[in-house]
Amino acid sequence: MVMRTRVTGHRFTAALGVTAFLAIGLLALPAQAEEPTVKIDNFTFNPPTLKVAAGTTVTWKNEDDIPHTVASVTRTFKSKALDTDDSYTFTFTTAGVYEYFCSLHPHMKGTIVVEAKTGSN
Repeated sequence: MVMRTRVTGHRFTAALGVTAFLAIGLLALPAQAEEPTVKIDNFTFNPPTLKVAAGTTVTWKNEDDIPHTVASVTRTFKSKALDTDDSYTFTFTTAGVYEYFCSLHPHMKGTIVVEAKTGSN
């Protein structure tokens, strides 16, 4: 019985050591950047204009009580009708200005400005 208690004690100590190691390791990890998000609410895209680097994925999330779409003026991208809490993503690979609107409510407009990636030193 004493032997079993010691083994259990060692396992418990080892488990605590591993847990502490993992917790410290997780704290040291660099923060992950969140994908840029455009919120759809109250018949608006917010922010109305968003600047991103080429290669960035943008997410639109419908937080309104009615369906909306996200449709590029140049037909580069188009979502299905997004119900409340639905989202749509698109990855912008080419620099440029992308104007978009809601095809169900054409007065709703937004712009994504995609800047060319710069080299890192």
